[in-house]
Amino acid sequence: MDVGGWLRRLGLEQYEAVFRDNKIDDTVLRNLTAEDLKELGVGFVGHRRKLLDAIAALRAEVSAPAPLSHAPPKTRKAAKDTAERRQVTVMFSDLVGSTSLSARMDPEDLREVISAYQTCVADTVRRFDGFVAKYMGDGVLIYFGYPQAHEDDAERAVRAGLEAIAAVRALKFSVPLQARVGIATGLVVVGDLIGSGVAQERGIIGETPNLAARLQAMADPNAVIVAESTRRLLGNLFELKDLGPREIKGIPGCIGAWAALRPSLAEGRFEALHAGGLTELIGRQEELELLLRRWSKAKTGQGQVVLLSGEPGIGKSRLSAAVMERLAFEPHTRLRYFCSPHHQDSALQPIIAQLERAARFEREDTPEAKLEKLAALLAPVAPPPEDEALLAELLLLPTEGRFPPLSLAPQEKKEKTFEALLRQLQGLARQFPVLMIFEDAHWSDPSSREVFDHVVDRVRGLPILLVVTLRPEYAPPWVGLAHVTTLTLNRLDRAEGIALVRRIAGNKDLPDEIVDEIVERTDGVPLFVEELTKSALESAANDEGASFVARAPHPALAIPATLHASLMARLDRLGPWAKEIAQIGATIGRDFSYELLAAVADRRDAELHAALDQLADAGLVFRRGTPPQATYLFKHALLQDAAYATLLRKPRRDLHARVARGLAEWFPEKIEARPELLAHHCAEAGAIDEAAMYWGKAAQLAIRRSAMIEARNQLTRALSLLGTLAETPERSRLELDLQVALGGTLIATRGWAAPETGFAFARALELCERLRDTSQLLPTLYGQYVFHLVRAELRASHEVAQRALDAAQSTHDAAALVIGHRSVGISLIHLGKLDAARAHLEQAIGHYDPDTHRDLAFRYAYDPLVACKGYLASLTLTQMGYLDQALRRIDEAIAYAETLSHRPSTAFALLHACYCHFFRRDEGLLRQRAAALIAECSKQGFAFWLAGGGIYAGWSKVEGGDIEAGLRQLRDGLAKWRAAEASLLMPMHLVVLAEACLRAGQANDALAAVTEALACVERSEERVFDAQVHRCYGDVLLAQSDRNAAEAEGSYRHALEIARGQNARLLELRAASSLARLWRDQGKHGKARDLLAPVYGWFTEGFDTLDLKQAESLLDELAE
Repeated sequence: MDVGGWLRRLGLEQYEAVFRDNKIDDTVLRNLTAEDLKELGVGFVGHRRKLLDAIAALRAEVSAPAPLSHAPPKTRKAAKDTAERRQVTVMFSDLVGSTSLSARMDPEDLREVISAYQTCVADTVRRFDGFVAKYMGDGVLIYFGYPQAHEDDAERAVRAGLEAIAAVRALKFSVPLQARVGIATGLVVVGDLIGSGVAQERGIIGETPNLAARLQAMADPNAVIVAESTRRLLGNLFELKDLGPREIKGIPGCIGAWAALRPSLAEGRFEALHAGGLTELIGRQEELELLLRRWSKAKTGQGQVVLLSGEPGIGKSRLSAAVMERLAFEPHTRLRYFCSPHHQDSALQPIIAQLERAARFEREDTPEAKLEKLAALLAPVAPPPEDEALLAELLLLPTEGRFPPLSLAPQEKKEKTFEALLRQLQGLARQFPVLMIFEDAHWSDPSSREVFDHVVDRVRGLPILLVVTLRPEYAPPWVGLAHVTTLTLNRLDRAEGIALVRRIAGNKDLPDEIVDEIVERTDGVPLFVEELTKSALESAANDEGASFVARAPHPALAIPATLHASLMARLDRLGPWAKEIAQIGATIGRDFSYELLAAVADRRDAELHAALDQLADAGLVFRRGTPPQATYLFKHALLQDAAYATLLRKPRRDLHARVARGLAEWFPEKIEARPELLAHHCAEAGAIDEAAMYWGKAAQLAIRRSAMIEARNQLTRALSLLGTLAETPERSRLELDLQVALGGTLIATRGWAAPETGFAFARALELCERLRDTSQLLPTLYGQYVFHLVRAELRASHEVAQRALDAAQSTHDAAALVIGHRSVGISLIHLGKLDAARAHLEQAIGHYDPDTHRDLAFRYAYDPLVACKGYLASLTLTQMGYLDQALRRIDEAIAYAETLSHRPSTAFALLHACYCHFFRRDEGLLRQRAAALIAECSKQGFAFWLAGGGIYAGWSKVEGGDIEAGLRQLRDGLAKWRAAEASLLMPMHLVVLAEACLRAGQANDALAAVTEALACVERSEERVFDAQVHRCYGDVLLAQSDRNAAEAEGSYRHALEIARGQNARLLELRAASSLARLWRDQGKHGKARDLLAPVYGWFTEGFDTLDLKQAESLLDELAE
């Protein structure tokens, strides 16, 4: 290989001498490192990056099987001989009519035809970096995307197919030759070396090569047919003819097929690949304003250059488009130049293409017509004839007879052509301000760079804004000039990423967890956000409505096909050894330490250092520190995904097993702090029982941190893994522990009454009985008790609670007695047996020892002392008329909960504080506690308690006069409570709603609410609110009509009877007050006073509460 020529093709001819002086030949070249390049004097990072990429491409080259006219190559066995799973665009080319040719031609002549055909196709596809995998007589199998991926492999394949067909047609033989081509894209396993010698090939497994072959077989002569999978990657880069769905042998269903006719006349790649419209610009307002300020300055004659720099997909072209959108209605001339990876060796291609577009050349135009169009384009500037002739020659148009002959040496003609282009630009700028956009300058050819060197110099005195988009590895020589601004585009922040996802989703309601996953994995790169969002939307089960249902759990969102090639291209440029290290790092995780990588990789330090330096120099990982203390982070989560996805299942399992061993042997302290790391690797390695055990340990740590959602997810993973194992006593014992823990997390995150909560504890009880395990019996019974309780299955709940207390009393264990008395006490409250309930709760409090029982919160969803004091305050002491004692108890519950650092206990205490303040009619304190509850539950993900917070926050707003907003929030909270399948407390919540409706003057809605409350009481036997419901029913009847007085009086009397039977003094006072007001209005003052006075006289505390103040006022009124 000519190293000097190689450097010149890269545009780095300035290094020819130093490479020659240091004896760098083609064998040495392939092994140069970043340090070697520094020693050679390659100082610019951009130049080193370009050289390293090109060297990596050389390393990746693997000779294809030779055409018949050449000897077979020798294939070097290396790390890259390992098979991989990856996306490949497969092209299958076939010589049309070869069977008939064999019947008409001498075998030697036919051999020459086939050899020429094979060579023609191979030479054509190699120009587009296609890999000739196999010659099959008159067929050629070609891969794009293996062994070296490119971000535009599908485009390369179609361009190669069209050019190959044209090249075959141009072959000169006694008979005309024709070819046909089929192209398909998909995931395959590729890379195994099969056979030996001339028969050796790179095997490929998957549907894609079969599909490409079938499409080729159905193609007409001289046609290229592409599969739907390839079509989706092409945008409007080509003119395509839809051939409709086709049935293809061996492939289920119908497959869409398109005929590729020719490259399209789309103005630029960005527009062609966004044919469906541009996504709204988000997060780039400051950058857009800067560009517009530079435009304003340029219009005054102070020309400006802005270099828009950023990694692929960061939004350079989109920002350029935004500038054009803003200037659309402003007089100016727009000039756009597009560079392409396919034309880096085509001199002045961006400039030629711009002139052809501006002149509106058509394919069918004759040379004479094109000359006329060129003349019309140039006429406004009135260039000299020599300039017009030079530009005509640049466009390969005939000038004989139209212009005087140009007798110029090549270098002189080049310089004069450059001057003609610059004079044209100056002429345009004299008429209107000029916006020039030079897209993808990193792909520009050396001659175009030279032209733009002159343009940058000339614009400083002209009304021109030149916007150049480029990637960070390209450093043009204009950086640092006074009129040149470098604008580096950063990634979007989280809020901007979410906004972009929502905007792309449109009317599709993506769940928050899907949105979070997309934002997390795309790292703020707009293109990644856009493509991953579209991929998620395409997996929606309901495409017509506004709701979104994912077909797979969101962690299974695959890398979109539109990004796969781009990500793999970055990895393939590393070469096989560095790529292998990237795969090991990706197996470890998004971030990995040098020490763990070294333990797993089994490589010498020098090899590891070199590979990791290459990863860092290529911008694929960020490095922090120096080995062996260094840590590494993949620049993008999707890069990690891409590296990991190339591994086949067995190598992947083996790697995970090595990582698990490395973690266990060398980093036990890390496993103790983060057991989920080992759990993940054990699971992927197939060590299921160990994985489940470590997921369980991780969940226990999460529970102690009150990270209940994370704990729930970890336990679910563990149980899912156990489900794949045969049942043994050991497996059942582990499952029992996991089910009990899962039940606790489900209580906090899904709610007590959720079906999955009930299933977890029912399964746990089944395992307890099967294993005769008593250690988990109490938490299991407790879970079942709570499940029945919150579903208002009160008899079943009380029976289970009593069983738990009986078991506790047989053991004399203090903790068990706390749980048993608490459970029985709470079940008795809801049955309306307040005195007995109070006794049990007080006993539970008496057995509780803060020094030894604090950990019970982590086993029983929330702390039992907090629960007992909360229930004692909110639904026992308040009801019984001990309103000040209740206030002290609830304050104690909240204060103690805060000392535990156990967020579910805090949320529980705040919810019962809401109940307590509701019964005390303390709107101000209730508003504060409800706000605190909502904030806590929103932060922690406690959906069930969040619903309760909404109900009571809404009631406090209604009481405070914000009736409309309060009712809306109350109804929303009640709907969420129902959605949690909770029936407990529904009579009370419905009374809250009825009272709020009465306050709003909505008597009919109030009647509907209280009627439902009555039905709930009868259905569930939740008697604790019975008196409250009947009193409220009487109030609603009177609000509807005075004619309902008799029925209302009956309701009040019934409420009085119930309250007295329950010893519920507060509810007795309320019922007596309502009945006394009714009698007062009927003129029965004495009777009313005789009813209310003894009830009021019983109270010894709570005189600052609204109920007692109103009762006192009513008594004063009745005494007059």
